[in-house]
Amino acid sequence: MANPAATRHTVRLEELGRAAEPRFGGKSTNLGELLASGIPVPPGFAIATGAFRRFLEENGIRERVGRSLRSADPDDVGGLRRISGELSGAVCSASLPEGLAREIIHRYRELAELAGEENPPVAVRSSAVGEDSEQATFAGQQKTYLWVRGAEGVCEAVRKCWASLYSPEALSYRARMAAAGGEPAMGVAVQMMVDAEVAGVMFTCNPLSGDPSTVAVNASWGLGEAVVAGEVTPDEYRLSKVTGEVLHRSIGRKHLEYRPDPSSAGVRVVEVEQARQGVPCLEEEHLQALVEIARRVERHFGTHQDIEWAIARGREMPGSLFIVQSRPVTTARRRSEGLPKARSAIELVMGTFGVVPDNGGRS
Repeated sequence: MANPAATRHTVRLEELGRAAEPRFGGKSTNLGELLASGIPVPPGFAIATGAFRRFLEENGIRERVGRSLRSADPDDVGGLRRISGELSGAVCSASLPEGLAREIIHRYRELAELAGEENPPVAVRSSAVGEDSEQATFAGQQKTYLWVRGAEGVCEAVRKCWASLYSPEALSYRARMAAAGGEPAMGVAVQMMVDAEVAGVMFTCNPLSGDPSTVAVNASWGLGEAVVAGEVTPDEYRLSKVTGEVLHRSIGRKHLEYRPDPSSAGVRVVEVEQARQGVPCLEEEHLQALVEIARRVERHFGTHQDIEWAIARGREMPGSLFIVQSRPVTTARRRSEGLPKARSAIELVMGTFGVVPDNGGRS
């Protein structure tokens, strides 16, 4: 029997395993692996890298993209901006192939049926081949679109996600990366949103020392973007991976949070009321649940993990905790290989401990 993931441009996340990474990218396949292992992950679907190639070919812009990329000078800022504007505009204004659009709409309607609402909110994220590996980091080079609603909105966000492959920063980064492995292929992950009361990142080792016996957790109110982007001083915890004991605790002034925009699709930044800014956003049961999940995720992948998580608003533990992304912790040796700098969550965590790292990566 043929593997369904080998013959379609879209598949449910739970259908994906590690063997599908060349076709669907690291983010999507990692989420599929977690679902298969019983980790609580919001449902979703993946769009194959071949869908982007087909999109470029059917719209007659693939050769144009190739010429522009070959001519890109990573040190010519003006030239990169010009190329970025041309390519991003071409991608955003082009139409999805009819068959691909039907597939995406069908998958979104499956999520709608599962959620019990007509237009459930989803996140649309890049899933580049090789981006979630220890050997390469395409950190922050493509955009994520949060709280997207409606089939038309999802199709538009997919095009925007593809177009972000050609931002000036991404063009420069990938031009330099070409000598170290070439242009990565672009898949897309579409995943149900969690209306997060609290969210953040955690590492299954100490990000300062590499100590494998600890879990480092950063947390803040609302969706996780405030933590990932370094826009707040989050609550910080270091816990024993073995016993769950809290070894270090520092409560930050969490002055803003990302929330769904009630007037439209997307999210908005709101100020956290003064009385809540310095209140711990995690309780003991949350911390113990996070440590347990960290152990399970690390055990499954067999390497230290950089994990994004969210605790759903209005739900009881443990059913309120979800993992929305996991990738290997980027190894320190990458900093000495002359690759372009890219802001990463591990840098942000290290920064909150008063350490400025040399370099790092995240997507």
